[in-house]
Amino acid sequence: MAAAASLPLLSSCSRTPEEAPPRAQDSIHIDPRPSTIAAPIRADLSRLTSALEQEVPRELWSIDKPDQTCIPSNQVKVLFVELKTPKIKCRIVGKVSRGALSLSGSGRTLHVAFPVHAVVRARDIGGILKQETATADARVQAQVQITLARDWTPRGRVDLAYRWTKRPSIKFLGQTIDLTSQADKRLKGVLQDLERSLSGELGKLQLREQVEQSWRAAFTSIQLNQSNPPVWMRISPRELQYGGYRIANGSITLRLGLRAITETFVGERPPDPPPTPLPPLKPLKGDMGKLRFFIPVIADYRELEPVLMETLLKRQRRPFEVPGVGPVWARFHKATIYGTTGGRVAVGLNFSAADEADTIGKARATVWLTGRPVNRANSREVGFTEFAVSGTTDRTGGDLVIKLANAPGLSSTIAAALIQNFEKDYDELMGKIDRAVEQRREGDFIIRARVEKVQTGSLRAAGQGLYLPVRGTGEASITLAPE
Repeated sequence: MAAAASLPLLSSCSRTPEEAPPRAQDSIHIDPRPSTIAAPIRADLSRLTSALEQEVPRELWSIDKPDQTCIPSNQVKVLFVELKTPKIKCRIVGKVSRGALSLSGSGRTLHVAFPVHAVVRARDIGGILKQETATADARVQAQVQITLARDWTPRGRVDLAYRWTKRPSIKFLGQTIDLTSQADKRLKGVLQDLERSLSGELGKLQLREQVEQSWRAAFTSIQLNQSNPPVWMRISPRELQYGGYRIANGSITLRLGLRAITETFVGERPPDPPPTPLPPLKPLKGDMGKLRFFIPVIADYRELEPVLMETLLKRQRRPFEVPGVGPVWARFHKATIYGTTGGRVAVGLNFSAADEADTIGKARATVWLTGRPVNRANSREVGFTEFAVSGTTDRTGGDLVIKLANAPGLSSTIAAALIQNFEKDYDELMGKIDRAVEQRREGDFIIRARVEKVQTGSLRAAGQGLYLPVRGTGEASITLAPE
């Protein structure tokens, strides 16, 4: 981290108790945040096509109707005399079969279609004709709207329709035998069977099983930063919301929103939360795939110590001007920094001091100063205010040391050394996080996330380090993708 160069003069006091400020033991805690992670479930519809091909027979039905009235009796006039023609009986036989079944869809509608071909014959036609043959063709189409029950079981609302592209009829002796009504009765029965088959086969898509797999896989932790410090985001799902589906390219994709609590941990990987049973379906509320998280940017106090020492060693090359004493030379031996109570930072300096008439080493002590870290809104630049001398230890000629510690020159030097610009660390951390969550595999699932917007909060000095909270939003998804 690079030290900045300026800060207004800081206040100080001369209270000099013997003990060092107490060390704060508090760790950095980030409040959990609710997120709705996209969890699309994709199922291949080719399995449904194959299943329906086996379920719906190729030969739909056969026809064998003896002693049918093919031409009814009719009244005709011959030489002013009305005569009644006899009924012409025949036997109607035939077979109705279907062609290949096709499955397609777009948006929220699944289309199931197949052609129907009928060959119908009229035989033994009143002893007049031996046989007449007719063919007929129809196109059957089903439009299916899929719904999910509260237990995630799929249901299909089927709208079946068909149309004759060539009606079944036979012409002979100037008459037309229309066989449509007989064919319609049987075809409606076929459509009802198809509706039952569709409802049954939808359950075989294993949508519920895949939803349950996604739900269980989401109880995990994602590493946001590998080191300095290690940062983890733990996902604890609370409910699964359903936002409809889309059909495209031979597959159906359920739009699911996984509402979860996202927690950020600093240090070792937290244990995965225990999975809970798949909850009942709830309608999707709000935007799907919106991730909310907190990222801690942390300055380790031990990393600040050499920065401060480097600045002090440079500064000791010229004397400090101490009011009432004059020029005072200092030699710095050790710097200690840690978090203390009240959200402050404690700085301990072990140094020797002498005025122009003395020699270095006559006055030596460890002086403790405290200060509160501050920053502007959405700024990564850190400053320290309210600096004050809080005590000295191991005093030898301590009066001169105390006077030097209270001198503006020393306190401003310490403050300038401690003003850290987090910009580089921040950019590096965000780059690591982008790479960490861009795409990662957990078993049969791929987790993707993208950071979109960040905001920084207020600095806080904790026992664990100097903490700058960063609030982030982005997009995230969990996708089933077996290897």
